[in-house]
Amino acid sequence: MSKPKKLDFRPDEYVVYPAHGVGQIISIEEQEIAGINLELFVVAFEKDKMTLRVPTHKAVEIGLRSLSSPEVVSRAMSTLKGKAKVKRAMWSRRAQEYEQKINSGDLIAIAEVVRDLHRNDDQREQSYSERQLYEAALERLTREVAAVADGDEAAAAEKVDAVLVSRAA
Repeated sequence: MSKPKKLDFRPDEYVVYPAHGVGQIISIEEQEIAGINLELFVVAFEKDKMTLRVPTHKAVEIGLRSLSSPEVVSRAMSTLKGKAKVKRAMWSRRAQEYEQKINSGDLIAIAEVVRDLHRNDDQREQSYSERQLYEAALERLTREVAAVADGDEAAAAEKVDAVLVSRAA
């Protein structure tokens, strides 16, 4: 059995935790849990007022990753420009797939969800669950775009919105 690869993140670095989005490593600490000494990344998610402790040796397995590169962000933006691909499956099945994409932590997959669930003013009303998924995906996307750019979430939201509106025109 090979030893899992250990990530070398540093305090104050921004990372992406698949199930929660962008967080900041505030420290790396040692803790004794059930008689075993563990090294943990302490990740703070300021917006959610949440702190997560991730064992350093499990970080890769869990899917903790660095922020996307600017190239990946621009690919995500071009994904947003594409035509919505709505499958003709039952909503419950589609909702499950969207949820999986959002929680995958993959920026391109999250952009696909935003693209597919985005509604223009002249389109039909979204259901409650559809709107919830759309807002969750949009928030994850804008947070990572903001963190990659300069940390300004309002500017990132405007940038994403501009791409979605230009697509509709």
